[in-house]
Amino acid sequence: MTAADATTLLGVTAEAALAVHGVAGLQPRLAHRLAAAAARTRSESTPQHTSPEAGIRAERAPDGSGWHIEVRCVLAEGRRALDIARSVHDRVRAAAVSHLAALGTAEQVTVAVTVTRIAARHDTP
Repeated sequence: MTAADATTLLGVTAEAALAVHGVAGLQPRLAHRLAAAAARTRSESTPQHTSPEAGIRAERAPDGSGWHIEVRCVLAEGRRALDIARSVHDRVRAAAVSHLAALGTAEQVTVAVTVTRIAARHDTP
């Protein structure tokens, strides 16, 4: 899989996670947040926006047997976190397997979902 294909995998899985009812957004990892804070090229008038893919990490399994995908999500209050996390897991896994199959690679995919916080209805991620 090329770097472009890996980037596409991130986009596909981010889209699948965000499509789950109850997901308010994806939480970028600390490295992404620090890099964005250190970047001084943005003007004050430009809103800071982190791509949804920053909340997804996809890496090859150490033994080369497939992919491990980590999803860090912010949930909206009002539903059980466990139910939403299970839905995110299932949708992301299905999207990743489908994407890889379309590329002609049938590989094993494992997904880990981490709920970073539950946002009140007036909060934004």
